[in-house]
Amino acid sequence: MEELKQNTNAGQPEEPRVPGSDLYDWLRSGVSAVLIIVLAFTFAARVMGVEGPSMRQTLQAGDRLLVLNAPLAGQYRQGDIVIARKQTFSEEPIVKRVIAVGGQTVDIDFDSGTVYVDGEALEEDYINDRTYTDEGTAFPLTVPEGSVFLMGDNRNMSTDSRAPRIGTVDTRYLIGKAVILLFPGPDSVTEKRDFSRIGLLRRG
Repeated sequence: MEELKQNTNAGQPEEPRVPGSDLYDWLRSGVSAVLIIVLAFTFAARVMGVEGPSMRQTLQAGDRLLVLNAPLAGQYRQGDIVIARKQTFSEEPIVKRVIAVGGQTVDIDFDSGTVYVDGEALEEDYINDRTYTDEGTAFPLTVPEGSVFLMGDNRNMSTDSRAPRIGTVDTRYLIGKAVILLFPGPDSVTEKRDFSRIGLLRRG
């Protein structure tokens, strides 16, 4: 009997689709995808650009970065590349690297260009040049809790925490953490884009 029932059902014609239902399903899927993207870029991440030469050679002017928004960025650590914004030191967001976090002590020997954190010299293979430029901040300096000490990788062409008008930066002024280079800007010399640079950003 079960076999006869199955055969009887198999012989019945399929119900006709309502005209326009395919278009409705497509539109509904498209709207849902757009909403997911909007929510993701509102609460989870955003795309931000790099301006100026202060992060060469790690980053070039014109690079586009995927930035995890705070607080999804988690705890900031030494070596992270972050985006900070505070009207008192810049109208536009700045991209810098975390050199030290709250409780750590930074010292810089401007003669040798060496940066020390808690008495240990940093191995900075990401920098464009050693740190010879004194912007006026007195060292050694202990970073307050809840703040970070930031510097650009292009040390002698970067305005950062060495300058008293920036100083240590409260983490509440950090927009987030840059994690992926999505699209490369043009090289400052050749004006060509090196697409092999696309990918996860290496921490220092």
